[in-house]
Amino acid sequence: SSTLVLGPAGTGKSTFVMQYLAAAVRRGEKAAAFLFDEELGLLFTRMKNMGIDLEALRDAGGLHIEQLDAAELSPGEFAHRVRDRVDRAGAKAVVIDSVNGYQASMPDEHSLILHMHELLQYLNRQGVNTFLTVAQHGLVGDMKSPVDVTYLADTVILLRYFEAAGKVRRAVSVIKKRTGNHEATIREYAISNNGLA
Repeated sequence: SSTLVLGPAGTGKSTFVMQYLAAAVRRGEKAAAFLFDEELGLLFTRMKNMGIDLEALRDAGGLHIEQLDAAELSPGEFAHRVRDRVDRAGAKAVVIDSVNGYQASMPDEHSLILHMHELLQYLNRQGVNTFLTVAQHGLVGDMKSPVDVTYLADTVILLRYFEAAGKVRRAVSVIKKRTGNHEATIREYAISNNGLA
């Protein structure tokens, strides 16, 4: 299945998907992460401070993680790298962080949608859990997404800011789940040294 985590900058999209990825590796599954936006060393440090040692998971062989430069990568080459991790290494969980960064390699939104649709269909057929992030523009109020891929994902998780009691807080909700019912409650969460709470 595919899960899209959507929200403005700083809401914790990468933190959410990395927790799913680490859980898959701890269960004994192979996983792969493709990062377009965040520098690898910074991600390792940030996640380690939250109790998730991505570097150790990589060094133990359960996690393939690479930083990509969209300016030096064609859409077909990226899809090939993802497929290679699934076909040859047996990855059962894949993170693409973020679709915004991937979009930089092909500014035409229609082409991006076609490539994403084809890649997600392939990954679904292989039994892979795919996690995508999309950064929305704006912080509070009306959010804008640079590209709408919500209809491609099986599940859409929305992260957002809200103001309450003189503070800016974060909320999470599931706005789409293709199979079965889902809880419609909006829940507050926080990001701390212990991860998400």
